[in-house]
Amino acid sequence: MKQLARTPKDIGHAIREARKAKGFTQKDLAAKSGVWQETISKIENGVASTKLETLFDLFAALDLEIQVQPRSKGSQSGLEDIF
Repeated sequence: MKQLARTPKDIGHAIREARKAKGFTQKDLAAKSGVWQETISKIENGVASTKLETLFDLFAALDLEIQVQPRSKGSQSGLEDIF
C-alpha cells in the first residue's frame, strides 16, 4: 500500500485504510499502539492536532513507515496544502 499524503486529512485516510486492511478496529489499534481510541478517530478524520510521536506509534503498530521525498512536478507547493 503506497499512498501520497500532503495534508493531515491524507495521513488520517492512510492510517484508516491500513487499519482496515489489517482487520483492526480503532479499539484494537488503540490497544496495540497505546494511543487512545478517541485520538485515533480524530486523526483518521483529519481533525486532530497531534504530536509526531503519536503518529509514529500508530505507524509502528500498523507496520508502516514514512518516506520523505521532493514533491512531484505539477503538484502545488504552497503551504496551504500542508495546513
